[in-house]
Amino acid sequence: MRFLRLAVVVVVLASCAGAQEASSPSAVPPQVPAEHPGAVILSRSVEDGGSAPVAAATPAAKAAEAPSDAERQAITFLSYDLDVHLRPGEHAMAVRARCVLRNDSGSPLHRLPLQISSTLQWTSVRIADAPATFSQQLVDSDIDHTGALREAVITLAQPLAPQQTIAVDLTYEGTAALSATRLEQIGTPAEVAEASDWDRVADEFVGLRGFGNVAWYPVASVPVALGDGAKFFSEAAEERQRQSQATVTMKVTEEFFGEAPNLAVLDGQTLTVTPTTQPAASVPGIVTCTLPPTRLGFSSPSLFLITRSPQEGNGVAVFARTEDVANAEAYMTGATMVIPLIHRWLGTEPRGALNIVDLPEQGDAPFEDGSVLFTDVRSADPYKLGDTLIHSLTHLYFSSPYPWLQEGVASFMGSLWLEQNQGKGAAIQQLDNARGALSLAEPGDAAAASQALVTARDPVYYRTKATYVLWMLRDLAGENALAHALREYQPGSDATGTGFEQVLERASGKDLKWFFEDWVYHDRGLPDLSIAGVYPNKANVAGSYVVAVDVSNSGTAEAEVPVSVSSGTTTVTERLRIPAKSRISHRFLLQGEPAEVAVNDGTVPEVEASVHRRTLAVPAASE
Repeated sequence: MRFLRLAVVVVVLASCAGAQEASSPSAVPPQVPAEHPGAVILSRSVEDGGSAPVAAATPAAKAAEAPSDAERQAITFLSYDLDVHLRPGEHAMAVRARCVLRNDSGSPLHRLPLQISSTLQWTSVRIADAPATFSQQLVDSDIDHTGALREAVITLAQPLAPQQTIAVDLTYEGTAALSATRLEQIGTPAEVAEASDWDRVADEFVGLRGFGNVAWYPVASVPVALGDGAKFFSEAAEERQRQSQATVTMKVTEEFFGEAPNLAVLDGQTLTVTPTTQPAASVPGIVTCTLPPTRLGFSSPSLFLITRSPQEGNGVAVFARTEDVANAEAYMTGATMVIPLIHRWLGTEPRGALNIVDLPEQGDAPFEDGSVLFTDVRSADPYKLGDTLIHSLTHLYFSSPYPWLQEGVASFMGSLWLEQNQGKGAAIQQLDNARGALSLAEPGDAAAASQALVTARDPVYYRTKATYVLWMLRDLAGENALAHALREYQPGSDATGTGFEQVLERASGKDLKWFFEDWVYHDRGLPDLSIAGVYPNKANVAGSYVVAVDVSNSGTAEAEVPVSVSSGTTTVTERLRIPAKSRISHRFLLQGEPAEVAVNDGTVPEVEASVHRRTLAVPAASE
């Protein structure tokens, strides 16, 4: 599963102004030879001696009015067939995109709003093998690294009815150079911005991550701005979920001078490539690679074509820049260190090998693409690489069509790695560091439920909340039962999203329906616990006390939490289940004078603090 690493940048932003309209690109539209109508060929500029461009269709002068967000959200892509031509020396690309779209709204669509990066230019639109009328203009949106999208508004000859599909044949051309415009516009230091937005078509590196980074293929999205709450991440997640059933087919052709690229990663699939022709004099060499039809899943189409030196060992392949080859060994050693924990929880049968690809500059933000981890292959302590490696390796041993499991289990394994190396306290502190964002996202009452975890589209749910849920299930079902369920879970058989509950109940022998109803299948918000009262009294056994503890839950989700009573020498802990909007009382028999009561240990997220303590002073009357 891929993940955005823009959060490291967003935390430094106090506010987000609307992106300024980018200037129009100077790229020449593609030529469309008569013998190959609709084919895309990179045209040369007049200075290069190229001929004048031939337009495949005449765009409309101006759209009647801007598309609504409802029109943009109505479009679901069912398939992409992308023919991509790259000329890295000029940062240039040209694409023919044949796509099948569906109207998923409840109303007919009279036009199609489709978007690409602002530095690209729409050149033709064909429907049913005939030119279609369209207009194009810039729209401010941080979905692209330039801070703007170029939107084509395509007029339909016949309305597209709800659930009806349509095939469109699109061509566009322009440049895809390094750009950190959207981040710099909101005050991010240039070096930090470029380390996050490293996408580009260039001689030394071709890397295009897709939606949320650079819109190099057609999309239909609601314009959003970084820094505007969680809207950017919500839109990115919603788009990935909406297109998750789409298939992607890709053919990439690159012109190159000098050393030929030897590695392609298309939509997370690693391909070794060889040039079909070598460069000679002023004539470039040609390299091609192809991705067969592949289901997109919860991700975005991506394209990488680079030159790297492979180093392999311990089930890991590291593709490093020449200057980083010596550092590859640390990554192989780091993988060896985390594998025992992976095997303990997820089994011993991976679905392939982990490929680690060196990014172009030191400090570039990592990016995960299927079984490929793009990162800066720097010199590092193998132990310190464990946090990153265990997340990527988890995806090789466990998968699910549901993001809360696909990403949640990877995050959960990362917290287990932290617990193993730094103790449970460090793992719980990591959970609590993310709890504030979850608390803000959750509804204040059950009637205003936001996102059920089983269908969650926001990272704060399918990563943060999911990690908490797995920690709670570890206590509810037992560690061995949870590990067994993770190993036995069959993603292909989980059509309704209840498969994991069923396998976990079989493994533990416990009825967990109440928990899954409140925490997975519905969004009941969070519990809000407090110590409502503590009543210690001396027991009949010498030196012992009976301590009655009242625990209140004013929140909207039921929770089971550890409740502990401690003396100077003894601690008694029991797990209590507290329904929403209720209060329960429980008696503890304790050896020694009671000194403290604790409710929750940080593993159950709450509206406020997730650990409650009260220091006791036993009154004389109780003696």
